[in-house]
Amino acid sequence: MSSQNTIKPTESELEILQILWEKGNCTVREVHEILTQHKEAGYTTTLKIMQLMQEKGLVKRDTSSKTHIYSALASQQKTQEHLVSKLIDNAFSGSAARLVMQALGNHTSSKDEIEAIKKYLNDLDYK
Repeated sequence: MSSQNTIKPTESELEILQILWEKGNCTVREVHEILTQHKEAGYTTTLKIMQLMQEKGLVKRDTSSKTHIYSALASQQKTQEHLVSKLIDNAFSGSAARLVMQALGNHTSSKDEIEAIKKYLNDLDYK
């Protein structure tokens, strides 16, 4: 679906996509239960957002049984790439280095994450 590449999910849609990317196929009830673990949300609001996401082409809905099952159509990789590109362009004047430095300055990274970042940077030197 080519239109999904140009659609920027809202914050609420992105939260739902994160759940679907992690869990796979889910009912609205399953998504809602996960959402309410860290924020207040009404079931009908979750349902409406997921219906709108289906209309936008971000998710698909299987209606073959009584309980409708939703799954992500939007690729996690492509969505993240699009959002990071927009963030770099809009908030960091096109500088990926400024984004990385801001991210590392604002959040504590584990030793394993720092090692993975160092390895990634070293691998870039050889390309």
